[in-house]
Amino acid sequence: MKKRITVYDMAVVGLMAAMVFVSTALLKIGPIMTPAGPTQLKTGNVICLLSGLLFGGWRGGLAAGIGSALFDLSDPTFAPSAPFTLVFFFVMGALPGVISHLGGRDGLNRKWNLLGCIAGSCGYLVLHLGKSLITLLLEGSDFRAAVTACTVKFITSGINAVFAVVVAFLLAPVLRSALEQAGVMQKLRHGHGEGRRQEGTL
Repeated sequence: MKKRITVYDMAVVGLMAAMVFVSTALLKIGPIMTPAGPTQLKTGNVICLLSGLLFGGWRGGLAAGIGSALFDLSDPTFAPSAPFTLVFFFVMGALPGVISHLGGRDGLNRKWNLLGCIAGSCGYLVLHLGKSLITLLLEGSDFRAAVTACTVKFITSGINAVFAVVVAFLLAPVLRSALEQAGVMQKLRHGHGEGRRQEGTL
């Protein structure tokens, strides 16, 4: 059955994208200038992972990508990277949702939630650092020098990744319970008529 996009879907994506934007803008340390370009320590990654865990793959991916790209566009330091940010953070938000909901899973299994968080953070980390490395190589940098230049960015991004995985994994069941009690999850499921079977597909 073809999936319909409902007003609840749009509201969830918009709300979570706004939360990603605000948390990235207000709860961060940086920008930190490194030889491989600017980076920052932020809590927005937690919201990106939670978006996927709570609301499924495509909703989480869109919320994470749109919210993060809008932040980049608001800051001249990061604005040139906004198109890449949209894609990279889509992956970060989508993977937790796909993994935690795949095959009819309801997003409540702690093992799959943890694996989803790790996959989302690692997927983003690989894309982010890969882009930095390729950019330096295209600019004429020696491979060893480029790898060395990415080391500081790897450290800050790695700290972000671990922090996001731990916090999102711990918060997900608490927030899921609150959303269930508020009736939000039921409205999202009923809006598509197929219940949990389609939750989290891209």
